[in-house]
Amino acid sequence: AAPRTMGPAAPRLVLGILALSLCCEACKKVTFHVPSELEADTLVGRVDLKECLQSAEFISSTDGNFKILEDGSVYTTSALSLSAEKKTFTILLKDIQEQVQKKIHVSLVEEEKKKTRHTRDTVLKRTKRRWGPIPSVMIENSLGPFPLQIQQVQSDTAQNYTIYYSASGPGIDQDPKGLFYIERETGNIFATRAVDREQYPSFQIICFATTPDGYSPEVPLVHTIRIEDDNDNAPRFTQDLFEFCVPENSKPGVVVGKVIAEDRDEPYTLHTTLKYRIVSQNPPITPAFSLHGDTGVISVLLPQLDRELVPSYTLLVEVRDMAGQPFGLCTTGTVVVKIEDTNDNAPSFKQIQYETRVEENRVSVEILRVSVVDLDEPGSPGSGAVYEIIRGNDDQAFEITTDKNTNEGILCVVKGLDYESAKQRILVIGVNNEAPYLLAPHSQQLSQSTCSVTVHVLDVDEGPVFKPCLLRLDVKECEDIGTAIGRYVAQDPETGNSEGIRYRIPPGQCNWINIDDKSGEVRTVKVLDRDIGEMRRGQCNITVLAVDRNGKTGTGTIQVCIVPGNKNFPRIAQTDYIMCRDRKPICLTAQDGDEAPYSTPFVYRITDRNLASMWKITQHNDNSVYLSPKGDIPFGTYEIPVSVMDNGGKVGENIVRVNVCDCVTPTECDGRTRQLGGGNVTLGLWAILAMILGSLLLLLILITICGCCGRGVMHRQVTDDCANHNLIISNTEAPGEEVMDHNIIPLQSTCDQGGYGVKTGDQQTFEMVKGRGHTLESVKGAGHQTLGSVKEGGGQPMVDTCRYSYSEWHNFTHPRLGEKVHLCRQDEEQKHSEDYLLSYNYEGKGSLAGSVGCCSDQHEEEALDFLDQLEPKFRTLAETRIKR
Repeated sequence: AAPRTMGPAAPRLVLGILALSLCCEACKKVTFHVPSELEADTLVGRVDLKECLQSAEFISSTDGNFKILEDGSVYTTSALSLSAEKKTFTILLKDIQEQVQKKIHVSLVEEEKKKTRHTRDTVLKRTKRRWGPIPSVMIENSLGPFPLQIQQVQSDTAQNYTIYYSASGPGIDQDPKGLFYIERETGNIFATRAVDREQYPSFQIICFATTPDGYSPEVPLVHTIRIEDDNDNAPRFTQDLFEFCVPENSKPGVVVGKVIAEDRDEPYTLHTTLKYRIVSQNPPITPAFSLHGDTGVISVLLPQLDRELVPSYTLLVEVRDMAGQPFGLCTTGTVVVKIEDTNDNAPSFKQIQYETRVEENRVSVEILRVSVVDLDEPGSPGSGAVYEIIRGNDDQAFEITTDKNTNEGILCVVKGLDYESAKQRILVIGVNNEAPYLLAPHSQQLSQSTCSVTVHVLDVDEGPVFKPCLLRLDVKECEDIGTAIGRYVAQDPETGNSEGIRYRIPPGQCNWINIDDKSGEVRTVKVLDRDIGEMRRGQCNITVLAVDRNGKTGTGTIQVCIVPGNKNFPRIAQTDYIMCRDRKPICLTAQDGDEAPYSTPFVYRITDRNLASMWKITQHNDNSVYLSPKGDIPFGTYEIPVSVMDNGGKVGENIVRVNVCDCVTPTECDGRTRQLGGGNVTLGLWAILAMILGSLLLLLILITICGCCGRGVMHRQVTDDCANHNLIISNTEAPGEEVMDHNIIPLQSTCDQGGYGVKTGDQQTFEMVKGRGHTLESVKGAGHQTLGSVKEGGGQPMVDTCRYSYSEWHNFTHPRLGEKVHLCRQDEEQKHSEDYLLSYNYEGKGSLAGSVGCCSDQHEEEALDFLDQLEPKFRTLAETRIKR
């Protein structure tokens, strides 16, 4: 609300007011201008609540940062900063009886900052002394007399005083009415009765000073009254009964637990400084535990806690405030410490010796119960017994288990006993606990408790017994019917012999064997073959009955196992092969239907002596070998008899057909074979064609040489040397000797012949250049020599007998071929060979390439046409050189 003015006096502004109500519309909106920063307990403004709801019983704010007093004053409860331009909240007024509710909307707007003066314009002003009493203290549960004066507040300008107060503490909702009042004229504040600090720790009293006409010249004063604590609350334990557990034989210092107490008096004072102690212990023996006075932690004190002697302890503990001073308030509580069991007591048998009886051949029958004594806690792992048979049970005929309900050991027979073998058995039984044994302090190690049990075996008349009860008989495959494979007899356990015992095989089993009813001899009744029917399993179990004179029956089992035999011959899987000119070995693989040890490794052998001298066998692995020729054999088809012997000694005969063909790949020789002499070798079409071409080539060479001898003025007669030395047949592919013909005379070149000679050392080679046609022809003598012509200038023709024509041709071609081959070896990229090493896949018509080129330096190819027919042999040479 706006400040009031007094009579004719000039309007006065209230100094120190933080906010003013600019406008107030009842039950609608109120706006206050406040600074941007507000501290706690700062007066924001005042709202006339009676104008909105006069009978308001409940006043509250929707924003917890603000509190509303009964006179309508609005205060901050904490420091605030107006981050936005405007802050709003709502004041709620309720009349519970009338069930009426009103709302007042309050808006806070940041006030404009005043312009500051310069230092030279600063005006000194005298400020009025502000009234401010110091905070007051009121003793809790004060005895009075009441009313009790607490404080006095005074103002220099006002005479009337009023207060509004609020309490802070657990009883804020039950704010005591009329607890404080202020004298209107003097400003003395009085308390009307005693206050409980635990309910109201402090009060805030807002004091107003007004003039007689109701004007408030002073800013309201917030006065704090703190209630000073009195030690009127005794400490109390948080639990009525504390229960803890600790293992027996725990070492001193082991923490058992912690007791906790609380005090409602003022914290961090002597009134809440607590001390703990043990008042008494039950049973009243040597103190077993200690209690830390400040923390309330209980620890083990006695070096030896024995659960078997004292299972639990009851402690009476006390807590006292005032740091344990005698004048402090105290409370007692109860602590129960249970001693947990550990396995520190070994079990022991109640008896050392036991005796019992059992009939022979009895199985899964209980014959005895043994019991033990254990001081540990019943039902715990420390007392649970675990029995074992230490001696006398080598055949595992006995078994002992534990009855969980009674902790007894149950001795049973799990395998039938034989009276004839042993009339009594002596067992040694030991016992342990489920939990491992823990040695108590200052105690000696205990040995395992044992007892002996004598078991008497009672004799019973029983039937025959087969020994062994399961007989395995191995029978080879394909044995004859009626073959004796073994003998299976039973004995009377009473007499130990087999007299008067009959044997038979019950029907309904596999009928592979039968047994003689008197002797027990076992024979086959059919041929056993693992490839037929149920015999494929390889074995069969047959039950045999033995009956004595008294009709007692015993049973046994014969296990018949069919052992694989050597009934199959090894066979070579593939017998037809093609071998090309590379003579790559052939891999022969045999197969045998038998199993080990009657199969691999195989032994191969060529049974024909003549073919064995031409072919050889090399071992590859257990079932394969390599077949290859020993040398350069003729082309054709060979039928090679090969025997294969398996590991069992059976031999299989096989015929391997190998077509040795003049080919590069096997596909070239499919269906083209020729028979050799003796009906073993055949010649193919291409082989016959090669022979015809060879004959034509030989004839062509003879005609060419004869033509060379009779051309020009030098007439030569063809002799036997021309025909017999131009072509030499040789199967040797190794390098030959370097032979020089000493009959060749160095030639002198003539300019008109278009040729020139290059002399190197004692030898002279010819390099032919393109010009007039020349033939390879030399003339003996010391004079000038020409090739196929007469020296110009009147020279006389020189007639040769043609006896040296092959030598001349050899000496002409051999150096040139050697030079070409030498160049091929020097060049890694083989560029030189690309010109004259040519491979042709088509062997029908004449090649389009004509001459091989490398053997002739004349483009007209005069007298060298025979070289065109040597393609297969030269191709082999070219392939060899390219690979190299």
